[in-house]
Amino acid sequence: MTAWSRDGDDLLLRVRLTPGAAREEIGGVWTDEKGVLWLSARVRAVPEKGKANAALIALLGKRLDWPKSAILVESGDTNRLKRLRMKGGGEGAALQRLSAMIEEQGQA
Repeated sequence: MTAWSRDGDDLLLRVRLTPGAAREEIGGVWTDEKGVLWLSARVRAVPEKGKANAALIALLGKRLDWPKSAILVESGDTNRLKRLRMKGGGEGAALQRLSAMIEEQGQA
């Protein structure tokens, strides 16, 4: 089981976001009580008026070298647990970078 799945050409990510963190980072996984894996992410932005979601999208876009306009929050807009869609990210370099980020944290 992984923190992502494919939907056609798109990549669906399950992300557990921690807003208001001391530093911004993506990597590692978190497992919920049902055994589902979530990609861990931290942003400095506060969770008001979409600021934390925008910071998450910007961070993912930068780290995965993917256009911010192609990353959408599908569910969990006001929740810590989110599902994001990366349009066209289901193949190639973005998926490889994502795997590398998780492995960097030593929790593949």
